[in-house]
Amino acid sequence: MKTRKIILPTIACAWLAITAAPLYAADGEAIFNKTCKMCHGTGMAGAPKAGDADAWKDRIAKGNDVLYDHAVNGFRDKAMMPPRGGNKSLTDEEVKAAVDYMVQLIK
Repeated sequence: MKTRKIILPTIACAWLAITAAPLYAADGEAIFNKTCKMCHGTGMAGAPKAGDADAWKDRIAKGNDVLYDHAVNGFRDKAMMPPRGGNKSLTDEEVKAAVDYMVQLIK
């Protein structure tokens, strides 16, 4: 009987972790609207506007890793991208979700 007492809670915990994971996935659109939209919605500070294919073409061509790095760590060229869009409380996953959301607006 000891085996049963150990296995059932273990299975229950594993099932909960697997089924709950999508509930905690970062919501790129919500993060965009809360943090990124101020600049990427208006073009402030030279930010490429969300949905503007021409403005994003060369950036997207560099690949997601570069986009993620610039969004997480900040970047400066003609525009100024502050780390995490100026919201230090965002996790890497949340920043990446917002980037993915903006990229999918083009595709």
